[in-house]
Amino acid sequence: MVAATDRPPATYRPPATYRPLTIASGILAAAERTPDKIALQEGERRLAYRQLAARIHQVGQAAIADPGLRPGDRAALVAGNCLEYAEIVAGLSAAGIAVATVNPRQTAAEIAYIIADCGARLVIADPARAELLADLDLPSVEKRLVIGPDLDTWRDRAAARDPGIDVQEWDAFAIPYTSGTTGKPKGVVLSHRSRVTTFFAMAAEYGCYGPDERYLALAPLFHGAGFAFAHAALYFGGFCEVLPAYEPELVLRRLGENALGGTFMVPTHFHAMFALEPKLLDRHRGLELKAIVSNAAPLPQATKERIVDYFGPGLLHETYGSTEGGIVTNLRPADQLRKVQCVGQAFPMTRIRLLDDDGGQIAHGEVGELFSNGPTLFNGYFGMPEETEAAFRDGWFSAGDMARMDEEGFFYLVDRKKDMIISGGVNIYPREIEEVLFRCPGLRDVAVIGRPDDYWGESVTAIVVADPDAPADAATILDFSAQHLAPHKRPKSVEFIEALPRNAAGKVLKRDLRACPPAPG
Repeated sequence: MVAATDRPPATYRPPATYRPLTIASGILAAAERTPDKIALQEGERRLAYRQLAARIHQVGQAAIADPGLRPGDRAALVAGNCLEYAEIVAGLSAAGIAVATVNPRQTAAEIAYIIADCGARLVIADPARAELLADLDLPSVEKRLVIGPDLDTWRDRAAARDPGIDVQEWDAFAIPYTSGTTGKPKGVVLSHRSRVTTFFAMAAEYGCYGPDERYLALAPLFHGAGFAFAHAALYFGGFCEVLPAYEPELVLRRLGENALGGTFMVPTHFHAMFALEPKLLDRHRGLELKAIVSNAAPLPQATKERIVDYFGPGLLHETYGSTEGGIVTNLRPADQLRKVQCVGQAFPMTRIRLLDDDGGQIAHGEVGELFSNGPTLFNGYFGMPEETEAAFRDGWFSAGDMARMDEEGFFYLVDRKKDMIISGGVNIYPREIEEVLFRCPGLRDVAVIGRPDDYWGESVTAIVVADPDAPADAATILDFSAQHLAPHKRPKSVEFIEALPRNAAGKVLKRDLRACPPAPG
């Protein structure tokens, strides 16, 4: 496996016509084609492509001048969704500087760990996070900037021209960090090529990217998927509206008022939306959209059915992937109700294998570990060659998910390998149980884990968030399980909790649930 910092040998010479794919290149081309077209909007603020292109050049020039960054250096961006996000990431990476896009909801200590781990020399933060980090000792950092007048002054001192850095498409443009659900966060080194090829595949698959398309970015931009889905709109010269925070009613209103054709949402976004009062939901029925994409966490089949019923058929895509692997599969709208609990077929340019523990391919219908390969793969984990090597098998990457494939080539995620419960010597996959319990009346949210058990080894335990309007009790949930699940899959106990711990992408932090003492049933 090639190390994250390696580049092809110096003897390599590309053809004279070679032009590298970079995440800034599409925006710069769009700025030449339609310079006065609005590229970005956040609230009342708008930015035309001419202005965005100028700012991308200025950010790169400014970083080279102060604090003197050079290709291969790193910067950190700690901010919520804002108009400036794209120009910072595209501008720094166009100067050969990889940006650690940091989850702004983390604690000061967690953010400091990431900054130290990647050795960032420059930190750019929004006002709230700048205050959080103000008193921290960050030894690698030579300059700190606050988004607003401080950033504007620094950027606008620089010339609006290409810094002229020889950036190759396999160079890193960003280093988002894993959520740390199974250990310390790891820096995922993403190349320009990995994300640009993802953009082209998205344009082919979703139909909501292109010069005439209008997109709503509401997912966190620090996250690999949130950034990719928003930036693809700009790469192809479309329009992107950025929402600083997710407000369900505002999202529905903006989708209608601004004639926006597509958006990307995680399952928790849909759950919050459908918790709105029925009269508010009815008010926004009939939106004319082109695509709604769900990703980052499994979408329960019951929620899929409600999305299709509310927004209409022909819109919903459920995408499976990872920051490391990019988009791996997609279930298209026509198959949403035909293929139950399915994540679709392989994404364009992506190949998939299901392997057993010995590396052998498994038969159709059997469960194996999902490995993928293609141009969207990451370069490796930053500074972690052993962890990088462990994530691959013969050049194929696994995020640790177990899946099966049917005779038509559609994939079904069974669960994460590390979340599998072994009870009485039998392998039990929590996601299958969760899918059933999501249909139980009186539940708002649910997660299934294994609790240590002297007799069984692990006992199946349902962690439940009850519907506050009509809560189910433990007896009701156990009776429902008995009607719909095989005996060995039925929860042996039910624990109630106010809210499931989730990361910013909406994934349940099962490690946290297992670490907590049992909640009262």
